[in-house]
Amino acid sequence: MKRSLYKKLLEWKTSSRRKPLVLEGARQVGKTWLLKEFGSHEYENMVYINCDNNPQVQALFSDFDTKRIFRGLSAIANMSITPGKTLVILDEVQETPSALTALKYFCEDAPEYHVAVAGSLLGLQVHSGTGFPVGKTDNLTLYPLSFMEFLGAMEKNILLERIRSHSWEELNTFSPQLTELLRQYYFTGGMPEVVLTYIETQELQKVRQKQKDILVGYERDFSKHVPEKDIPKIRLVWRSVPSQLAKENKKFIYGALKKGGRAKEFENAIQWLEDAGLIHKICRVSKMELPLKFYENFDCFKLFVNDLGLFGAMADAPASEILVGNNAFSGYKGSFTEQYVAQQFFSALGEQLFYYANDNSTMEIDFVFQSAGVFPIEVKAEENLKSKSLSAALKSSPTLHGIRFSMSNYRKQERMENVPLPLAEEFLKSMLSHV
Repeated sequence: MKRSLYKKLLEWKTSSRRKPLVLEGARQVGKTWLLKEFGSHEYENMVYINCDNNPQVQALFSDFDTKRIFRGLSAIANMSITPGKTLVILDEVQETPSALTALKYFCEDAPEYHVAVAGSLLGLQVHSGTGFPVGKTDNLTLYPLSFMEFLGAMEKNILLERIRSHSWEELNTFSPQLTELLRQYYFTGGMPEVVLTYIETQELQKVRQKQKDILVGYERDFSKHVPEKDIPKIRLVWRSVPSQLAKENKKFIYGALKKGGRAKEFENAIQWLEDAGLIHKICRVSKMELPLKFYENFDCFKLFVNDLGLFGAMADAPASEILVGNNAFSGYKGSFTEQYVAQQFFSALGEQLFYYANDNSTMEIDFVFQSAGVFPIEVKAEENLKSKSLSAALKSSPTLHGIRFSMSNYRKQERMENVPLPLAEEFLKSMLSHV
């Protein structure tokens, strides 16, 4: 199963300014597998150490003598560690905070060693007082499989090559095949174990059970890492995301959690879920002008979960509604489609995403991002190309260039492009490459 981030790992290995690598991401997105795959293919040998519930590792990081630490890691793994030829992987590093702090000393005192650490909830450890080595690490984030990665896992290699050619109009002939594959991705999502189960068995019940198992594991993490008094709030926010996105106005409403709910009561729960990589928080901007951060409103936002397949499992969306016909695209008030586009955006660009609404809510743009300029995005779950809000936005400013993701074929209009939903990720990447 090829992951796009592999290329970034190769760049890290060969960089003359390489620092210890921190690979973050939610649980079950494939961090450990990716680092092991990278180590086994790109190095002469690999030392893998799991820091979770490991007394030897706890004792090893009692101080920051780098020579002693590498000698100890070699002894624990019973393998030699050779600078430039060995990849040292410290997994679940958040369970040994001093090992995370030690990365600073690896960077300063032992830069010749190739060290990569993986861990979920690393952001939470920073907030709880860990001495995170700011400026002393290279950092990458792994997300669930994107649609393009899903196509690779399904061995649709010729189709992938055609998409990567960026001949958008020629790809219109592949629309039926891409639509069918997109339905499958809507159901499986991008959790590697879920996708693998689908490929190997084609049994939808097993796929959904695997998704439910991951969701159960996430909620168990709540009890492991959160004070007991805060667990009900985190669970309320987490479980509410599908119903919040199913509303016509997808803005997150605290009052939907409980009567009289207020930001003060739930904002820490939202922050925890965001730090854990389980949700994406997309804030509203009051103007579509550069730089968008100047116009960000932290009080108005949408929440999306980290994976489309888990979103469907949380909502108990029947497989027949997703895989047969166009219900997944046209139903649920477009929530599946917005979730999909948001997920592809983070996979493609990993940059900040916003949405726009004016003060009286008469005009709303689903997503807005900035690159060389400001790009408003309208998401359509069907082939309907009527976009009153997007058209009004483009008329209001001559500098905006609109993107409409829909189930219709590619077409380029004045200051606007209609892009088929299956091409969303690669189209966004192509935009970035031209900046």
